[in-house]
Amino acid sequence: MSKETGRETAGMDERVLFINDDLIVVNKRAGEAMEGAGRGMVDLPKLLAECCGVTKIKGKEFAPTAVHRLDVPVSGCALFARTPKALAFLNDVFSRNVYQEGRAEKYYWAVVEKTRKTGKLAETGKLAETGELVHWIQTNVKKNKSSAYDKKTAIRKEGILRYRIKGTGERYFFVEIELVTGRHHQIRAQFAALGLHIKGDLKYGAARSEKNGGIRLHARSLYFPDPSVPGNFIHVTADPPVMDRLWNSFASS
Repeated sequence: MSKETGRETAGMDERVLFINDDLIVVNKRAGEAMEGAGRGMVDLPKLLAECCGVTKIKGKEFAPTAVHRLDVPVSGCALFARTPKALAFLNDVFSRNVYQEGRAEKYYWAVVEKTRKTGKLAETGKLAETGELVHWIQTNVKKNKSSAYDKKTAIRKEGILRYRIKGTGERYFFVEIELVTGRHHQIRAQFAALGLHIKGDLKYGAARSEKNGGIRLHARSLYFPDPSVPGNFIHVTADPPVMDRLWNSFASS
C-alpha cells in the first residue's frame, strides 16, 4: 500500500455504515468516484478493497462493485456488492419502478440556493412546502450533463422525485428529497429546470463553488431488501462527512 493510499484509507472503518458477506455501505466523501475514477478523483472501490478486502469465489477475486451511482461531488450512503449474486439481486432491486414491490428507497438532503427567478413551483422565491417533480431526462454524454424537459421523446427517460422543504435560511432552502427514479444527475437537472441550483453546483448554475470541490447534495439514507434474508430490509443513514455550520443548520431545522 502506498503512502497516498494509506492516507486515503485512514478512518475508513469509521465510515462503513453496514457490512456483511454480501454488501458494504460506506459514507462517501465528495471527490470520491464509485466507478471509473478519473484524474484527480479518489477510487472508492479500490479503497474499500484495501480496507475491507475482496471476496474469493471459486478461486477468483470479486472486488466491491457499485450497485447505484452517486456523482463524484456528492456525499453520502454508497452501496457496493461483495459477490456476483448480491450484485445481480441488488441491481434488480434498484431498477424497480415506483409501482413494483421491494424497490430501493433513496433519500437525499440538498441545500438549494434561493433565487429571484421564479420556476414553475416557485412563488416569491420559495418552493411549495412539498411536491413531486416529473420530467423527462436527456443526457449529453460528451458534456457529462443532463437536462430535464416537460415533454417525452424517444431518447429521454422519465425522472421522478418527491421533496419537502425541511427549513429555510436567509440564502438557502433545506430540502429533503426522495429520489423515485435514478437518472444521470437527476436531482441537479430537475432543480436547474426550475431555475434553482444546489449550493456549489457550478455545472448546473450555482453562484459559486464549494472549497472542497463538492456540492451540497448528500445521500442521507438507503432502504432496500436484504439479498440473503427474504422479507428482511436493510436501512442505513449517514450524516454529511463534515458537519459544518450549514449542515448543522439543516439537521436542526
